Amino acid sequence: MLDLTTRNEEARSPVLPPWRVYAPWRVYAPQHDTELLARALYREHMPEGATVLDVGTGTGALALAAARRGAQATAVDRTYRAVLTARLNARRARLPVEVLHGDLFGPVTGRRFDVVVSNPPYVPAPGAHPHRRQAATAWDAGADGRLLLDRICRRAHTSLRPGGVLLLVHSTLCGIPPTLAGLERSGLEARVTDRRLVPFGPKSW
Repeated sequence: MLDLTTRNEEARSPVLPPWRVYAPWRVYAPQHDTELLARALYREHMPEGATVLDVGTGTGALALAAARRGAQATAVDRTYRAVLTARLNARRARLPVEVLHGDLFGPVTGRRFDVVVSNPPYVPAPGAHPHRRQAATAWDAGADGRLLLDRICRRAHTSLRPGGVLLLVHSTLCGIPPTLAGLERSGLEARVTDRRLVPFGPKSW
């Protein structure tokens, strides 16, 4: 697991040239967390024909990163806007990425992958229900920030091959221990592999 520790001040954007993807309103644009996850993905050993699943793909940036390495990349998102965006970015990059619409692991039920990556919404937000018709839909994860995280922890193992790897990024704002405990309850060996201190505020998200 990868951890983003936040601070309330502005910093330079970490977005690298490869992340210049099209990101329309209400689709999360690649930022600090995307780069952190991409670097972790780059370090993973990718055998020939490796399969990678990007859960909550958004712009498709991480699926594209996997495809650039020669992996068979599959991307899933629950919003049609993100699905169409990821497909467009894959076409623009001339990379083969399978992009599916659906909730988390639902569209790939019964399939197993060598690597699963996910950068889900994890920012705690006030209110009983997450925003669904605003730009916040790309990051709002409910009152405690764990609306999707806990579901990923419970189900990620069902899409991993034996020996497979889950790369999951989120902020300390929604709690590291619950994520590690949730993954371990699912039978996965869980640990924090990377940490990064990033700014927190409107310009960061």
